[in-house]
Amino acid sequence: MQLQVIAFLAGVVGVQQLSTLPAAAWGWLLILLPFVYRCVKPVRVPSLVAAGFLWALLHAHVQLHPPFDPQLAGRDLPVTGVVASIPERSDRALRFDFDVDAERPAGVPDRLRLSWYGAAASDLRAGDRWQLTLRLREPSGFRNPGGFDYEAWLFQHGIRATGYVREKAERRRLGEAGGPYYRVQRLRQSLLEALHAALPDGRNAGVLAALAVGHRADIPTAHWDLLIATGTNHLMAISGLHVGLVAGLAGLLALRLWRLSARLCLWLAAPRAAALAGLAAGFVYALLAGFAIPTQRALVMLTVVAAALAWGRIGTPSRTLALALLAVLLLDPLSVLSPGFWLSFAAVAVILYALTGRRAGHPLAWLRIQVVIAIGLLPLTVWFFQFGAVVSPLANLIAVPWVGFVVVPSTLLGAALAPWMPAVAGLPLWLADAALDLLWPVLEWLAALPGGQWLPPAPPFVWLLLALAGGALLLAPRGWPARWLGAVLLLPMLTWQPPAPAEGDFRFTLLEVGQGLAAVIETRRHLLVYDTGPRFSDRFDAGEAAIHPYLVHRGRRRVDRLILSHGDDDHAGGAASLLARVPVGEVLGDTGDRDDLPSPRPCKAGEAWRWDGVDFELLHPPRGWRGDNEASCVLRVAAAGGSLLLTGDIERLAEAAMLRERREALAAEVMLIPHHGALTSSTPAFIDAVRPRLAVVSSGYGNRFGHPRPEILALYRERDIPVLDTAREGAITLRFEVDGLAIEPGYRHAVRRYWHRP
Repeated sequence: MQLQVIAFLAGVVGVQQLSTLPAAAWGWLLILLPFVYRCVKPVRVPSLVAAGFLWALLHAHVQLHPPFDPQLAGRDLPVTGVVASIPERSDRALRFDFDVDAERPAGVPDRLRLSWYGAAASDLRAGDRWQLTLRLREPSGFRNPGGFDYEAWLFQHGIRATGYVREKAERRRLGEAGGPYYRVQRLRQSLLEALHAALPDGRNAGVLAALAVGHRADIPTAHWDLLIATGTNHLMAISGLHVGLVAGLAGLLALRLWRLSARLCLWLAAPRAAALAGLAAGFVYALLAGFAIPTQRALVMLTVVAAALAWGRIGTPSRTLALALLAVLLLDPLSVLSPGFWLSFAAVAVILYALTGRRAGHPLAWLRIQVVIAIGLLPLTVWFFQFGAVVSPLANLIAVPWVGFVVVPSTLLGAALAPWMPAVAGLPLWLADAALDLLWPVLEWLAALPGGQWLPPAPPFVWLLLALAGGALLLAPRGWPARWLGAVLLLPMLTWQPPAPAEGDFRFTLLEVGQGLAAVIETRRHLLVYDTGPRFSDRFDAGEAAIHPYLVHRGRRRVDRLILSHGDDDHAGGAASLLARVPVGEVLGDTGDRDDLPSPRPCKAGEAWRWDGVDFELLHPPRGWRGDNEASCVLRVAAAGGSLLLTGDIERLAEAAMLRERREALAAEVMLIPHHGALTSSTPAFIDAVRPRLAVVSSGYGNRFGHPRPEILALYRERDIPVLDTAREGAITLRFEVDGLAIEPGYRHAVRRYWHRP
């Protein structure tokens, strides 16, 4: 059984590695596979791999349709539909999912992810039907090494277009939508509001909301960072741990009460009644969590276990786990895209593997479980997140029972009472709030321990396989020969570092950060960041979402110099979060009136330095030069393998000044197109003075400015200068080596899957 399910899983995973999908007509072969499996024994395992592949293929085609018509991008579209999720408030907008009615413009998909700028939270409620005027576009996210794949997340959640509500166009509320799904969403929002009202001054209200109804948008950033640093962030996601806890407590209570009645026991055995009661409680809790994907997975696993208990068909734990895995794959093959899928099943498998036959009542059993999970899941956490919380076993040893047996029951009781008896609900919610207040100092102390967090680079896949084998050997039953070799197999993953440029070479990466700019230059032993991209909201900016993950991916733990070309938000918006996460040696630039950054040392034309055989020189601005775009820091980097010119947002005035003062120094093989390709820059004289072989530009996909402008691209095309654009390529990496310039494929092409934007 276990081997067959693993074969099916392999087929499902195989589909998710494709850059383009085979035709859906191949799915008809599924009809033949049961006969092949039954009649041709030598190909049973391959037939199950094929079954998983074809099942996932059909599901992927369903998920991709109907697609968004790109011809509709940038047009006002009148659409009627229903608010399908609790709106999430950022500093500038409400964000929510929107289910579109069947009568809609052709080319508009079923579910959208929308932003409504300027809307009040009271204006929008889950389950409301609205007529809105929208601007839509294809799902799009940053594509950078080490970064989060937002397009995969949207695809997994069935969202085939994103956009925003037009403020000055017609919009009208049409009442409440019917149907159980939308009623549940309205109930969840009501519980959320009642919970916040019961804790108006509680700084833990966002955390309690996450535990009660699965709404994590209100968790303070400081708390979230602390949970990640200690490896306890899984406690804030309603998943297997919480659903299993609620189901277990409900089942235990039902078992005790059921046994009080002989008549009930004759009608239905107490263990079966307890299993069904636990399943019902888990279902209700999953309902309150909005049936998020982790919750669905946990509920499927619970259903398999409860069914086995209720019908007395309890097999080996590994067989039960395999059945749960098969059920999840049949219901949602796309679940394999989520790291949570692998971590949840791996955690159960590791516990079963490492602790079977051990004494459960041993005083150190709970600590042993935490250590076993930490070791067993280490390869996967490094692979998925490039992060390891060394203090995680100790933090979870304390936090899991404290949150599970104190915070969660108190929160659920308070949330259940809050809409009807807010005064009474205040007591359990106060208890949950106080319990969290006691937990935070403990986690803060653990997070502050030296070496408590580990940020390894992303290892090659072969090192992951070796590490998984090493973990299995380390956790093998006592008496297994040469278990110490498991540590040896872990070493390649734990010690691997990406190759650094050779002496005299440098590596340039222009990251995709939307309509903004962020670039990284690496030499043998030094690293420079040029601009940090935009800040999109109080919770999201390019420093945290693009630059820091890239640095971790490259194994770089320090920025020797940060240059902010100027203070505009699309160039300096991510600086504060980058400075908070990475040690930075020195900051240069002019940030203007920004109060979120320390005052850096101004750039000064003529300043130069040499790192590892690579020369850096600032060409602009001269002393006393003032202004925003025109005073952008211009940096030239030169080595034996070529030179690079970074131009920030300079415009015609700055270009003319450099042509007068520094014409001879402008020549470079690669040039960053000034000001994202705006009409105010890239004068023909300036391009001719630089004489680049290649031009690169950072622009946002479908940006409202139309950058890079066709007129500007024509200037480069007339001179036979190819242009690479981050909006099309994703992150662009160039290697300046002794042998010459090496251009790596854009990250959007190099690591492409069928759900990614073309």
